[in-house]
Amino acid sequence: MYSPENIYTQLTFYYLNGHSESFNIHDRPDDTTVQGLQLEVKRLLEKDWWVLNLPEQTVMINISNVVKVEVKPVITQLHGDGVFGNAERVTALNRSR
Repeated sequence: MYSPENIYTQLTFYYLNGHSESFNIHDRPDDTTVQGLQLEVKRLLEKDWWVLNLPEQTVMINISNVVKVEVKPVITQLHGDGVFGNAERVTALNRSR
């Protein structure tokens, strides 16, 4: 199993049906350049399907069913069009029925 000192990124997917699920992506590369990371995120966001290889299974997520993806820790290297650098959450997401 992974130890707490391992570097990881946590992805939380929020689906159209109101469900959510989180995944830890271990061994996040720290040596990625800012420009390289921005390009990788842009490429990833253009994909229709995201594939996550887990130890026990492979999970394929159709992004058209996702309304939001949260990433922890913050990706401070992202800058440019469509990125609000100094944002602050005021209220948590509420779902009305």
